[in-house]
Amino acid sequence: MKDVRILPNADALAKAAADYIVEVAAKAIAESGRFSIALSGGSTPRALYQLLTTEAFINQIDWQKVHFFWGDERCVPPNDADSCYRMARESLLNHISTPAAQIYRIHGELKPAEAAEDYGKTLRTFFLADLPRFDLILLGMGDDGHTASLFPNTAALGETDKWVTSNYVTTVKQNWRVTLTAPAINAAANIAFLVSGSGKAERLQQVLQGEYQPRELPSQLINPTDGNSIWFIDQPAATKLA
Repeated sequence: MKDVRILPNADALAKAAADYIVEVAAKAIAESGRFSIALSGGSTPRALYQLLTTEAFINQIDWQKVHFFWGDERCVPPNDADSCYRMARESLLNHISTPAAQIYRIHGELKPAEAAEDYGKTLRTFFLADLPRFDLILLGMGDDGHTASLFPNTAALGETDKWVTSNYVTTVKQNWRVTLTAPAINAAANIAFLVSGSGKAERLQQVLQGEYQPRELPSQLINPTDGNSIWFIDQPAATKLA
């Protein structure tokens, strides 16, 4: 059974997700002295990141012990308007005290395969393990069922060896993406999906309650091997759930 938490609106979703991050961060820091989190792009995470910088939350996390990563990135320079890193920097990173050396962006300005290989090396240096054990990965779900940059019927869905891969997507503006692979995501201790808006309702129902068809609905690939998965969903996105 998936842990599905339905919130009344997008603001309540952001609040619930922020509370969850505070909880997971405190536990990770208490146990290991650090908190590793992979961020997501998109409008729903932006609202969450902005909330974390407010008076209600900013002092609840020891930002000096946080290590920031990304679940995926568009192949653009870091100052590009479409950069996931830029969005996180402007909405969160510029407002907290995390050391720059603990912010590990994907170098989207490199050639896609090179950027993926480079980020894979970064993760292997940090985790020193057979698989990356993020304390928390934040994910969204697109209205086509994609998550991170694992898009329907794309090559990245079949990757089982690499932690990070480049992925060419014909259906989006920025065709080349760099993304964590499903095995790397599923190795996390905690995964949190953030899904908001009525435009996601039909696809969300298919992902959570429909037939298992991960090539068409890549979000179905995400199932932690030894961890927790929570879906934070606002009421408009949940309207078609049984």
